[in-house]
Amino acid sequence: MKWEGRAGSSNIEDDRGSSGGFGGGGLGGGLGGGFGGGLPSGGGIQIPIGGRGGMSGIVGIIILLVICWALGINPLTLLAGSGGGGMSLPQTQTDSTTSGSSGGYSQNIPGANADQQQLVNFVSVVVKDTEDYWTSYFKQHGATYVPTKVVLFTDAIQSGCGMAQTASGPFYCPEDKKVYLDLAFYDQLRQQFGAPGDFAQAYVIAHEVGHHVQDLVGTLGKYDQQMQSSDQTTANAISVRIELQADCYAGAWANYEGQQNFLDNGDTQEAITAANQIGDDTLQREFQGRVSPREFTHGTSAQRMKWFQKGLQSGDPAACDTFSGSI
Repeated sequence: MKWEGRAGSSNIEDDRGSSGGFGGGGLGGGLGGGFGGGLPSGGGIQIPIGGRGGMSGIVGIIILLVICWALGINPLTLLAGSGGGGMSLPQTQTDSTTSGSSGGYSQNIPGANADQQQLVNFVSVVVKDTEDYWTSYFKQHGATYVPTKVVLFTDAIQSGCGMAQTASGPFYCPEDKKVYLDLAFYDQLRQQFGAPGDFAQAYVIAHEVGHHVQDLVGTLGKYDQQMQSSDQTTANAISVRIELQADCYAGAWANYEGQQNFLDNGDTQEAITAANQIGDDTLQREFQGRVSPREFTHGTSAQRMKWFQKGLQSGDPAACDTFSGSI
């Protein structure tokens, strides 16, 4: 991805220096379920950063944590907001906040060290690109895009949805409308999940920003209400459709990146590989040795690749209706 020397976002909060420990009961109480309780209030099972070994003794709830670790919203912080649905944009927004532009890749964001500064700058540029894309798209539909803030942390940090932890993976919190990301996840994505490349990393960010878009247009609020009143299997099925739409939105953004001549050869394949490696069936097979479709919350590898490619090929978020018909 051609990112060096380009403007970065002002909506990056680098809190790695102030990240706390793993106290506070993990991602428990008062976070607005949608998954009927999911994680235990005492902190749950944490997925270690490292190799694939040492997982054989973890059963039951492990798949929920692994999938969320891989890419997506934390299950207990998944949904909030008002009604709405699909890609029907609000006609007005009273908040006039717009995407920021600051400094390009050479800016020194407070808290960044020399070893990670380049990665921090990369994240900043990718976030800025998502802001440019969604600002333009919302404007075309008579609305104002209010950017999310991306919070960088190490190990754990208090979010609007509870204690964010590394083992939760990147996630979007609708309570404070922020994306939370521990940069160590990118090592896991490359080494453990076999999805290397900078555009695989960009896909992670674009997916989480996609959840922010869903929040702004009311999709999360609408389907949260349905999940709250559904049994676990039905709630999981709704979650899959939410996640696949975020994948499709990421693909539509990738199309924009190509139009701007920001992509290198092989970039989109890196994202497709990532989508393949973090499908529910692939993760279940790897970590549980079995596949249980009723437990899917993010979609199969084939589905995740399909919907990312649908967004990529169409370049139109309106084509990302995962809530009608088969997926």
